[in-house]
Amino acid sequence: MNFTHMRGIVRTIAVVLSLAVPLVIAISSADARIGGGGSSGSRGTRTFSAPPSTTTAPGTAAPMNRTFTQPGSSGMGAPAAAGAAKGGFFNRPGMGMLGGLAAGFLGAGLLGMLFGGGMFSGLGGLSSIFGLILQIGLIIIVVRLAMSWWQRRHTPAAAFAGGPDAGPATQQNSFRSGMGFGLGSGSAPLEILPADYEAFERLLGEIQGAWSDEDVAKLNTLATPEMVSYFTKDLEQNKAQNDVNKVTNVKLLQGDLAEAWREGETDYASVALRFSLVDKTLERTTGRLVTGSDTPIEATEVWTFARRRGGNWELSAIQQTN
Repeated sequence: MNFTHMRGIVRTIAVVLSLAVPLVIAISSADARIGGGGSSGSRGTRTFSAPPSTTTAPGTAAPMNRTFTQPGSSGMGAPAAAGAAKGGFFNRPGMGMLGGLAAGFLGAGLLGMLFGGGMFSGLGGLSSIFGLILQIGLIIIVVRLAMSWWQRRHTPAAAFAGGPDAGPATQQNSFRSGMGFGLGSGSAPLEILPADYEAFERLLGEIQGAWSDEDVAKLNTLATPEMVSYFTKDLEQNKAQNDVNKVTNVKLLQGDLAEAWREGETDYASVALRFSLVDKTLERTTGRLVTGSDTPIEATEVWTFARRRGGNWELSAIQQTN
């Protein structure tokens, strides 16, 4: 391999790193708060279908990166090991077509290097890399549009239980004079009462507080065992990195119901929440600020709550919104 060819490879790697580093930094800053800035948990038989959009979250909710639920199961008590056995970087949930393409391109590049042609020898040089990135971007856009169309086509459209359908205009009215919860645009055959909305708002604050205090025992009373397992793993990772995430001043700004339904003895309610909070990550031993600030930030997520008949609501899933 001559010097000119080696210099071309080094230049290519530099370009890739310049594109990847800002993305890594953005992901790291978003991973601080509870849930890791990702989508985790179970929504019963609807785990793999997106909740309907609402006024608070007009986009689509991201699919689950972490869930015990297997396709076709109810999501209650499914083992985590079954999903983990399929691991591998390009076989993670949500990778789909993009994962296959990435694996194919990586394999082609490695073969090129083995046979002396260079990492990107089959792509026509450095200029073709940008064309490849553009093509992949177009493929992602087309796939997401197709998935959104499919989800809209299969979204339940039942009227809100407990009374006649008041129509979209009435359903969009806020629950508390423009703040708090509204009835949402996606209703389902389970009536959600004002006391339920108050429970959702209370859980938002208590769960964030227990996370900030690293109080796993308290989290066990507020969330499902599946969600607590994820929180415990994230807290252990913070400790390994000598970090502690402090979340304070949590305030609900707006929320509405996406859908509510019953499966056997279990009730589910998916609620879009827009809230503000002060989110800081500190060095555990010194208290030095690692990321975040004292300035409140806003987040919009879809939280799903579950309860057994006659029991209390518990957090069952968190999904990020697009």
